[in-house]
Amino acid sequence: MTPTWQIKLLYDGQCPLCSREIAMLRRRDREGRIAFEDITGDGFDPGRYGLTQSEVEGFMHGVLPDGTVVRGVDVFVHAYRAAGLRWLAAPMTWPILRWVFAGLYRVFARFRPYLSRSRRCDSDRCPPR
Repeated sequence: MTPTWQIKLLYDGQCPLCSREIAMLRRRDREGRIAFEDITGDGFDPGRYGLTQSEVEGFMHGVLPDGTVVRGVDVFVHAYRAAGLRWLAAPMTWPILRWVFAGLYRVFARFRPYLSRSRRCDSDRCPPR
């Protein structure tokens, strides 16, 4: 059976920056095209997607209905399109800008734990600071 969603976002529910983005996408996704799975939840198993906990904590990942895993900027392209924000997704697909957005995202992902200083971490799944 094919899922009704177009992308499942694997997000860090303990990250305030990430939570704001997810909240915005939830508000925009009135037709249920995006599914959400918190990587800090007790039942989360990254192995189900062929990933490790370290991988999902290091970069944003998404899962397409056919099981394909996408990461980084590709996740945002799919999510913004699904949420009706095609105008926001479009520049991320243009060759030169895609390269710029991908580089900026890699820098953001590397420093996200430090940028999210107010992050609450009550489990052993949280990356070290």
